[in-house]
Amino acid sequence: MKLALFYQSLISDWNHGNAHFLRGIVSELLARGHEVRVYEPRASWSRENLLRDQGPPAIAAFRAAYPHLTSEVYGHELDLDVVLEDIDAVIVHEWNEPWIVSSIGKHRARTRHYALLFHDTHHRSVTAPGDIARFDLAHYDGVLAFGRVIRDLYRQRGWAAHAWTWHEAADVRVFRPLPAPRDGRDGDLVWIGNWGDEERSRELRAMLIEPVASLGLRARVHGVRYPAHALAALAHAGISYGGWLANFDVPATFSRHAVTVHVPRRPYAEALPGIPTIRVFEALACGIPLVSAPWRDDEGLFRAGEDYLVARDGREMKRQLELLLMDPARAAQLVARGRRTILERHTCAHRVDELFDILGELGVGTRTVPAWELAP
Repeated sequence: MKLALFYQSLISDWNHGNAHFLRGIVSELLARGHEVRVYEPRASWSRENLLRDQGPPAIAAFRAAYPHLTSEVYGHELDLDVVLEDIDAVIVHEWNEPWIVSSIGKHRARTRHYALLFHDTHHRSVTAPGDIARFDLAHYDGVLAFGRVIRDLYRQRGWAAHAWTWHEAADVRVFRPLPAPRDGRDGDLVWIGNWGDEERSRELRAMLIEPVASLGLRARVHGVRYPAHALAALAHAGISYGGWLANFDVPATFSRHAVTVHVPRRPYAEALPGIPTIRVFEALACGIPLVSAPWRDDEGLFRAGEDYLVARDGREMKRQLELLLMDPARAAQLVARGRRTILERHTCAHRVDELFDILGELGVGTRTVPAWELAP
């Protein structure tokens, strides 16, 4: 098959978690012999911020880590008749400008030779429904929603003709357990996440900063968009701040620490049950013990207490962290079960299978690729 994907960025993961999943899905499609073209806007907010923050070496590092992944930048001059001429399926991510969403929909209505899907991986459908309503999805075949609650919203509000649940997953080619350094770990705990828009400030203080300070752990935090008061709170708790971390460097960082935590943003914890965000999938795939602040796993993705531990408040977080750090056997058991769940249910290969099932419902078949076409 030939697929065209329109996303905020393939190159940059600066405050752009969707890049993680996109890279894994494209890698899986290419490995199966499909042709994939990725398009990202010339004025990509994520890529521009990455360059401003880290400079060109960050993009060079991406190309070294993913030599098989490429994208094309576009602007208003994009000729859809040319780029979509021989395409079988198109996926347009919700972090695109309305004009390109609409333009592709109108092109699909005029040509009707490919399946067209909209991909929603954010909480805006709940927290800012007007942002979603402004997209013209009249000519789209349907929506890929990264949780059942969002899928149901599209159906109930008539935003799209059809909607399917398509959860994120781990790219296990990249996210896998790595051996701990021979000279010992760098610290006890690492947390990788962005501070963002004050959507979990209270939660981070209660479930990360205060337990670390109370236990006297050697801890490190990576991420972007940390305001001065957040940096001051980290410093006061004795937590080192490492800034932006390329997502493909996360497995090595996990290997140098004993445990990590998951602190969901408030919209996910309160209004979007069943959606853990991709950080949970990646941590379990990397084989690091995980303690999570509360979120409702309404879709039964994992086994709480077996794949990861749950802490309902700061006191429980402190107790769970202490347990894992003092009981290596319990930590190893948790790691083994969590990784097994990922490998059995939540890899990018599983999601590509699901995508093909959806495309099959839309009447788009897959062509068996002869071995000689795959030969280098």
